[in-house]
Amino acid sequence: MSRFQHVLFDLDGTLTDPAAGITRSLAHALEAVGRPVADRSSLRALIGPPLVDAFAAMGMTDAEIDVAIAAYRERYTTVGLYENALIHGIDALVRDLHTAGVRLAIATSKPEPFAATILEHFGLLDHFAVVAGATLDHRRRHKDEVVLHALEHLGLPDVSGVVMVGDREHDVFGAAEHGIATIGVLWGYGSKDELARAGAAAIVATVDELRDALRT
Repeated sequence: MSRFQHVLFDLDGTLTDPAAGITRSLAHALEAVGRPVADRSSLRALIGPPLVDAFAAMGMTDAEIDVAIAAYRERYTTVGLYENALIHGIDALVRDLHTAGVRLAIATSKPEPFAATILEHFGLLDHFAVVAGATLDHRRRHKDEVVLHALEHLGLPDVSGVVMVGDREHDVFGAAEHGIATIGVLWGYGSKDELARAGAAAIVATVDELRDALRT
């Protein structure tokens, strides 16, 4: 089924399309600090990287970031988390990999409890040996830190048998810090140019192409 013994999956934009829930929750967060947005679609660019970094890049103070994060989580954990959809066909691929004996892990910048809840909601949690995500206190939030966390819980395997699957340059860079190649997917929030510039080992446009890339 796969030439890899371990596959690390990003979550947002790779396994699921979370745009509605995240952008609505971001709009709620920005309103809480007096920064309403007229065009919610502009917030799609913030999907993937840690929110605390995105808010800092907007010029928020530490106090504003704390308020924005609290408002975001208030809405996201009760409503936004479920305004989400599986990428068509990805659940079958996950199940097939697991059945074939491939050890699967999530490596996401989303807080770990949220990631686990989403996987459970879609009936996929039992297929993952590890769910590695950010901590709620932001001490672990960058992709290289999350990837290391996943590898540690997988028993620090030989990375020649490990691959990352993700949709943004952060996935490529974070995996590369540990000598792991990334297969970039185009159904998420990063462009082909972004993934290519970051150094993705392969770039695929469909779940069937991803299946082939994992196998060959």
